[in-house]
Amino acid sequence: MAAPPPLKVLMLHGYTQNGQLFRAKTRVLEKRLQKAFPSVTLSYPTAQIQLRASDVPGYDGNGVGSTEAYGWWKRRDDSDPPEYVGIEDAFDEVAKVLKTEGPFDGVIGFSQGACMAAVVASLLEGQSRRQAFKDAQSKSTHAIAYPKSFEDLDHPPLKFGIVYSGFVPPGDRYAAIYQPPITTPMCHFIGSLDSVVEEKRTQALVDACGGTDMTQVVVHPGGHFVPSSKQYLDVAAAFIQHQMVPKSLQNGEKEESVEDMDVPF
Repeated sequence: MAAPPPLKVLMLHGYTQNGQLFRAKTRVLEKRLQKAFPSVTLSYPTAQIQLRASDVPGYDGNGVGSTEAYGWWKRRDDSDPPEYVGIEDAFDEVAKVLKTEGPFDGVIGFSQGACMAAVVASLLEGQSRRQAFKDAQSKSTHAIAYPKSFEDLDHPPLKFGIVYSGFVPPGDRYAAIYQPPITTPMCHFIGSLDSVVEEKRTQALVDACGGTDMTQVVVHPGGHFVPSSKQYLDVAAAFIQHQMVPKSLQNGEKEESVEDMDVPF
């Protein structure tokens, strides 16, 4: 059997986390990917917004100053539709990582990072996505433009995305990211007990991706976290492996390479 291909993955943390913390929380997943892809490289950038104590959910009013918690944007609810303040800077930050550390084969994200992961996959889908932004702007004054930092970015479309507790921004401001649907193959993990991101919000992201042939949905009996049980780690590894194997070989080598995985599908 041929050796697994090299693999490079962009890892995007959630709100109030940072790259180092996200790596610590996903070490079991990292080890599982290292087993499947011995030459895997995982990059854990930290978002550009350093949060204050008052930005962190559960803030009790006693903390002051900044924290080691970061976010890709802050949601502004007093605008209609809601606005993600700082998301343009987040585009710039991720584009910088794609340019200096890429090219990447895929992206994995959690919560706000999962939303961002789907956004990045969409932005890298080529001319049709850029046209979608132009079309959206012609229909709505709220619609954002295609990010300048991605316009001249020399990076191929991603082969896959894995999103844990992802969601779609509300309103038409960011509609071009999801209309037409994202065509990058995506695996969605949904926690049945997730009280932070409601299932209907995660389902909206599933619906914004391109059909059953390109989308896999896994529901785990947990809350707002990256599941670390073997069966869910195996699902992630198998999904990546399937996307990394050349289409011409998927009827042969694919079965050999995943036959020892305990996958619930």
